[in-house]
Amino acid sequence: MDGSKKDKTIYYKTDEEIELLRENGMLVAKVLAHCASRIKPGVTGLELDKEAEEIIRDHGAEPGFLGMYDYPFTIQVSKNSAVVHGMPDNKPFKDGDIISIDCGTLKHGYFGDSAHTFALGNISDAEMRLLSVTKTALHMAVDAFKIGKRVGDISFLIQNYIERKNRFSCVRELVGHGLGRGLHEAPEVPNYGKKGKGPKIAEGLVVAIEPMVNMGRKEVLQADDGWTIYTKDGKPAAHYEYMIAVKADGPDILSDHAEVVKAIAANEELRVVELQGSFA
Repeated sequence: MDGSKKDKTIYYKTDEEIELLRENGMLVAKVLAHCASRIKPGVTGLELDKEAEEIIRDHGAEPGFLGMYDYPFTIQVSKNSAVVHGMPDNKPFKDGDIISIDCGTLKHGYFGDSAHTFALGNISDAEMRLLSVTKTALHMAVDAFKIGKRVGDISFLIQNYIERKNRFSCVRELVGHGLGRGLHEAPEVPNYGKKGKGPKIAEGLVVAIEPMVNMGRKEVLQADDGWTIYTKDGKPAAHYEYMIAVKADGPDILSDHAEVVKAIAANEELRVVELQGSFA
């Protein structure tokens, strides 16, 4: 979700603020884990949206997306050729769907934001590879997001891995972002770029890293609903997103998806997306 007004000020976070952001990030992960336990043929995005709002409010938080830029739902559900910003509807999930769920929270004046893509049933090997490569790119980017580097170094790393090594495409129109008291803060974290460019990474920076990857060409278009972003060629896409904080001893994931992974493994309808290589 992108706002029209851009504040380029980077707000570095204290340890206390980072813990409040972590509370939000882990609540988002709890919602995503619940969705992972519920996804199966016949379930709808609207059902998950209602349940997600209940979980968030039961934990003393507010849905971070609901009402933001006039968005009318708690979660975003993007299926198959929808890259991001899909609106939940009453069309049942079916075997073979690729389903990306993005969720946000607001508690203690700070936002949480994270996303995961799920493989429902009979997914092709090529589609599973798309998900695996996208997920791996996220983990590579997190591992590399360290003090002294520049954002462009991370952007280049993602693009090089996705496009040159794996022949998929990074979306240009949408990017990762800082977050804190605002859902979208500086700096932008593109999934493409050049080494040595962009703001220098420093302690206290909190960002959402989110590779958005198309199986085919990089071009996208917006649906008539004013929200959903589709691949222009109609081929599938994948989207994974973590919140991280930059610490002196390295990057700290604030929206750990361990429970999401467990829920996927326990759901016989979902396929487990493995990472490429040694990233945990």
